[in-house]
Amino acid sequence: MSKIKAALFHNYPAVDGVVYPKATLAKIASLTDFYPERIDADNFDQHLEDLAEVEVIFATWGLMRFEERHFQAMPKLKAVFYAAGNVKAFAQPLLDHDVILVSAWQANAIPVAEMCLSQILLSLRGYFRSVRQYNQTKHLSAKSYYRPGVYGETIGMLGMGKIGTRTRQLLNDYPLKVIAYDPFLSDERAKELDIESVSLMAVFKRSAVVLNHIPDIAETRGVLNAEHFSNLREGATFINTGRGAQIIEEDLIRVMRERPDLTALLDVTDPEPPVDASPFWELPNVINSPHIGGTIGDEVTRLSDLAIGEFERWIAGKPLTQQVTAKVFETMG
Repeated sequence: MSKIKAALFHNYPAVDGVVYPKATLAKIASLTDFYPERIDADNFDQHLEDLAEVEVIFATWGLMRFEERHFQAMPKLKAVFYAAGNVKAFAQPLLDHDVILVSAWQANAIPVAEMCLSQILLSLRGYFRSVRQYNQTKHLSAKSYYRPGVYGETIGMLGMGKIGTRTRQLLNDYPLKVIAYDPFLSDERAKELDIESVSLMAVFKRSAVVLNHIPDIAETRGVLNAEHFSNLREGATFINTGRGAQIIEEDLIRVMRERPDLTALLDVTDPEPPVDASPFWELPNVINSPHIGGTIGDEVTRLSDLAIGEFERWIAGKPLTQQVTAKVFETMG
């Protein structure tokens, strides 16, 4: 029985770890009839004849958006196994052509959730605010203001997708209450995750720490405004490791100026990075990080491991666990 013909597609420069190291490529080659050249938008035409029989693509960051001519060149293409998270840039043409699309978004959520956990714990200890005050006063009284501590406090989630779910699971080890706003969260799922489903405003009013993971779709652009931020509790922290487009930046800036007790931890903004003149760079209670919440270093092999695992399920005729269907794609961030 002949093996499925497969190819590797991406133009990701391996500056943060190799998604497909030699051992991983060797495993793919053992499972498939694997084309030995990496393909991207620039060299696709050079390999046209060799790609005509390709049935499966393994990919990662930098996957090209296929046009009609690409599908015509690969008439046997059945599935794309994407070893990364967000598929928004290229998914729609694949779905329109009934090509199975698998994403490693679940694996990519793990490091983001781990970063969120660390920021939550530090926030509850008053770390960010007391560091600011310590630098100003140079006195231990900087820690004397009310700090909730990591016991019995309320954490608020905006969006309960892969990252929100993973973060909630990590918080199971701590005596904390979790509330969430997500219009797609069913009562059954909320009960399963031990989450109280509340309104958007209730998350801001009740939580010591608020995390944004609202899906980045047209309907959610600019949904977080001054009314929400101004209703944050005394000393609360707002964490954004989702996307920046949901925030009205001018509103957040104004509230952070008016409320020095608040802290904003922004790993994402819109635009990214903020423009040079943005007050985000100068506000003492805003901490910007250069989108470091995602998968980095040796963590990246976790993505290709998931992609290969899903491929093995597919060729064995088992149900896929990480498929991006048209319905799933509608609400992906």
